[in-house]
Amino acid sequence: MTIHPTALVHPSAVLAEGVSIGPWCQVGPGVHLAEDVHLVSHVVIQQDTTVGARGVIHPFAVIGGDPQHGGYKGEPVRLEIGADALIREHCSFNRGTPQGGGVTRVGSSGLFMTGAHVGHDAVVGNHVTMANNATLGGHAAIGDKVFLGGLCAIHQFGRVGQGAIIGGLAAVTRDVIPYGSAWGNHAQLHGLNLVGLKRKGYGKDQIRRLLAAFRELFEAGGVFAERLDRVADRYTDLPEIMEIVAFIRADARRPLCLPGA
Repeated sequence: MTIHPTALVHPSAVLAEGVSIGPWCQVGPGVHLAEDVHLVSHVVIQQDTTVGARGVIHPFAVIGGDPQHGGYKGEPVRLEIGADALIREHCSFNRGTPQGGGVTRVGSSGLFMTGAHVGHDAVVGNHVTMANNATLGGHAAIGDKVFLGGLCAIHQFGRVGQGAIIGGLAAVTRDVIPYGSAWGNHAQLHGLNLVGLKRKGYGKDQIRRLLAAFRELFEAGGVFAERLDRVADRYTDLPEIMEIVAFIRADARRPLCLPGA
């Protein structure tokens, strides 16, 4: 363990083996840094935050700050970050609120570029990339392997399903299906995340069937609910399509990001 002489570490902080804390960092009360966490310099971890093993946090990031919520009165709330997170300069991750369950959760192996913001009570999956200044409102739910483009914003309580991609500058006010590709202001669904699917090893035949199901669900005529039922019956052998169906059915009251809507 190495702690620079200019760093301030609260006596209640728990530091595991191999932790490295650079110059001018502040580590507050109730903070747990797991094995081989590295705070480069000028990092503030305010309080009641867990950072998983091998996490690297760059200068001027503020992690575990108070939730930006007018009703917060200092109650005990937390932030939990998984292993292998790479958090670049000026990022801000807030702790939860009592109204939202008290915990903001960020998964493992995430890449958070300069200025990314994770709001209170958000849930962020594993292998998520947030490009420069991407922003999550409070209670946002982001699935695994999502890519959020620079300067995009996910509305509070918004959901982005696994494997989706959000374009830069997109204002996302409606839920985005798993594996979807959404961009624009306000964001519209423009198909599936074909680049992501190809990078994950999906073959041409798999992608062709996924596109056929997508078009039947979102581009065919008739009542959307009936199309959803039809796709659910016809594509039971495609787990990605069934995940999209389950995502939509999980909260049918929420507005869905649609093509041209």
